[in-house]
Amino acid sequence: MGTIRTPRGRWIEEGFRALAEGGPEAVRIEPLAQALGVSKGGFYGYFANRDALLTEMLDLWEREVTEAVIERIESGGGDPRAKLDRLFDFVEGVADGPVTGTSVEHAVRDWARRDEAVAARLRRADNRRMDYLRSLFRGICPDEGDVEVRSMLAFSIRVADDLIVADHGGRSRAEVMGLTKEWLLG
Repeated sequence: MGTIRTPRGRWIEEGFRALAEGGPEAVRIEPLAQALGVSKGGFYGYFANRDALLTEMLDLWEREVTEAVIERIESGGGDPRAKLDRLFDFVEGVADGPVTGTSVEHAVRDWARRDEAVAARLRRADNRRMDYLRSLFRGICPDEGDVEVRSMLAFSIRVADDLIVADHGGRSRAEVMGLTKEWLLG
């Protein structure tokens, strides 16, 4: 009976876990293999080297936080308000995803501060996300300034919500986020 190989996706997922915990420096072949409980030889069946893994991780991250989200929201149909409502609910649900979670989001942003190629990818992803938000908010706001402010606030909440630890005057975080969503869609 042949040896069962660790699936490619498990290497990538473990790479994202390491990235979220320790930055790109933590994405090393031997520690990934140890975390997966396998030898590092299996890694080379999928990736030429560590850089190939990091590139594939960034490719997947960029796709999952842009086009995959947009495709999912658009596939549900509806008017811009319904799409925004669905988008906010969806984004809230993926906050802890292995690829789309906020810890990975923060790790990519930190990495981009030190690596120009990663910064270019992040800029492209951020621009795509903002463009999509603008397209939706234009459907409910006639003023371009209002569109830009709402888009920026919505995107900022996605990126930084977990970094804000303020109390909310007797309201729960969920209540405040619900009020924020109502205001943005109002």
